[in-house]
Amino acid sequence: MKKLMIHWISLVGAVWGLAGGQVAAQAVMPSEGASAPSLPETLLLKDYRPRPIHKIPVTEVRRARFSAIDMHVHTYATTPQQVQEWIKTMDEAGIEKSMVLTGATGERFNQWVQLYGPHKDRFELWCGLDLSGWDQPGFGPAAVAELERCFRAGARGIGEISDKGSGITRSADPKARLHPDDPRLDPIWRKAAELGLPVNLHVSDPVWAYQPMDRHNDGLMNAYRWRLDNKPDIVGHEGMIQILERTLQRHPQTIFVACHLANLDYDLGRLGRLLDAHPNLYVDVSARFGEMAATPRATSAFLTRYADRVVYGTDQGRAARMYRSSFRILETEDEHFYELDLYNYHWPLAGFGLPEAALRKIYRETAMKILWRQP
Repeated sequence: MKKLMIHWISLVGAVWGLAGGQVAAQAVMPSEGASAPSLPETLLLKDYRPRPIHKIPVTEVRRARFSAIDMHVHTYATTPQQVQEWIKTMDEAGIEKSMVLTGATGERFNQWVQLYGPHKDRFELWCGLDLSGWDQPGFGPAAVAELERCFRAGARGIGEISDKGSGITRSADPKARLHPDDPRLDPIWRKAAELGLPVNLHVSDPVWAYQPMDRHNDGLMNAYRWRLDNKPDIVGHEGMIQILERTLQRHPQTIFVACHLANLDYDLGRLGRLLDAHPNLYVDVSARFGEMAATPRATSAFLTRYADRVVYGTDQGRAARMYRSSFRILETEDEHFYELDLYNYHWPLAGFGLPEAALRKIYRETAMKILWRQP
């Protein structure tokens, strides 16, 4: 028998349900204009489009059960009209407010303030860090001064600050390294604590991005697009988690929100120990719904236990369908469904069916606890 040919690609699929929060049975629908079927010996993985066959409930959740604060979005709206469209979608989905992680400083941050400023009740802006001259003597005071200026201009947090192993420096030097635990950043993190600005910190990436891109890689369908195994001189996944922990230890008064569950969705026991050890650490669930929904029982137990340290976030645009997919995963007990265009993995998903107390915290209450720290 010929070997199955493998090609690394994005899988696109669909899930069918009835509107208005109704429950229906999953059905297999013929696709129009479908090409002739391939023999299994010649089928390319890029052409694989699994459809659920199980006749089990399908629930569409059009609106979050409780008012929600989205703690992880970016500048998806770039015109006043797009901002208004986004607000309409947020209204329909039950999103009370969104934290816009601009990552910007200087004039670029000012421009975002001008665009989103008229809607302060719906959006809060988070700024970036000015790391100019990070490798020069005397670095620090100017960066702190710019952070203070952004705060006065309306910044209510810092982020997203990303380090996948190569550092967060803007330097063009490929050998440059400036990780979150670098002492040169100490004055910035201290100032963040003084101003009451939480820091959204992206450390590492999913573990399989660092693993060989071979037949044993469990997350290969997504990992190959973000692969880091071929990057020379990079801090690995475990090293980045250690950097996060050292940063937390160095700055216990600074609130850090490790986005994407600190990329420890595959090891929730380790993440729980980090949360237990560091009261200044919170995590958001943004852009990790596909990973979490592969282990619904373990994830549900974790989210329920640590609901006062977990915040809701999306990080996947501003479409209504994106919000509804996240609600379905958090709120329902649906099983074996696909969202291959949103979460690029080959496995079927399942909902967590979180209890109401946990949903209230994750959707809003934990976020408010973080945001209320501002002076």
